[in-house]
Amino acid sequence: MSRSTPRPAGDPHGMQRRGVLFVLSSPSGAGKSTIARKLLAAEPELAISVSATTRAIRPGEEDGRDYHFVDLDRFRRMVADHEFLEWAHVFGQRYGTPRAPVDEVLASGRDVLFDIDWQGAQQLHQIAGGDVVRVFILPPSMEELHDRLLRRATDAAEVIDARMARAASEVSHWDGYDYVLVNDDVEGCFERVRTILAAERLKRSRQTGLIGFIRHLTKAA
Repeated sequence: MSRSTPRPAGDPHGMQRRGVLFVLSSPSGAGKSTIARKLLAAEPELAISVSATTRAIRPGEEDGRDYHFVDLDRFRRMVADHEFLEWAHVFGQRYGTPRAPVDEVLASGRDVLFDIDWQGAQQLHQIAGGDVVRVFILPPSMEELHDRLLRRATDAAEVIDARMARAASEVSHWDGYDYVLVNDDVEGCFERVRTILAAERLKRSRQTGLIGFIRHLTKAA
């Protein structure tokens, strides 16, 4: 499903490469959404995959920007029509990644950022394999995670309890990721995530134009 991008950022030789499908996952409250926003602001070649969900829109959210808000019947039709790259049940609601917008972004020569859970990361890796880079973000402690959820003040007490119960299960899937980071400092964690993205963009296996460049190089020697 991944396509070659015209050229990597900062590459003076114009070599093509395959796009990166960059996944960020974490328990709710561990900081992945904050880091995702910072990464999008810092990386103009990176586009966010906007998920579809059956949950209700929250104050301050915008349909099509934060999520594609759909009813259950519409979501089920999308599943039946194979319109999702991945989808899962989370906290009694359904979330999924629409396939067509991701293909469109890759065709334009950009990388795609996914803010999804371990189930989605697993499904995406099964589909796209080596083009997927999975980063899992841990909180420094479960106590700090609970405090962050309280400070966020967007959920009722019973919802926070459910998120904490789910967090332990989510953390148990850490070994299904390529990189695991502890977010004890947002700026430091963000810089490490950005370094991972830069390194993955430069992997030899993604440089589809490298062979042609080397042949030209050696022919001219």
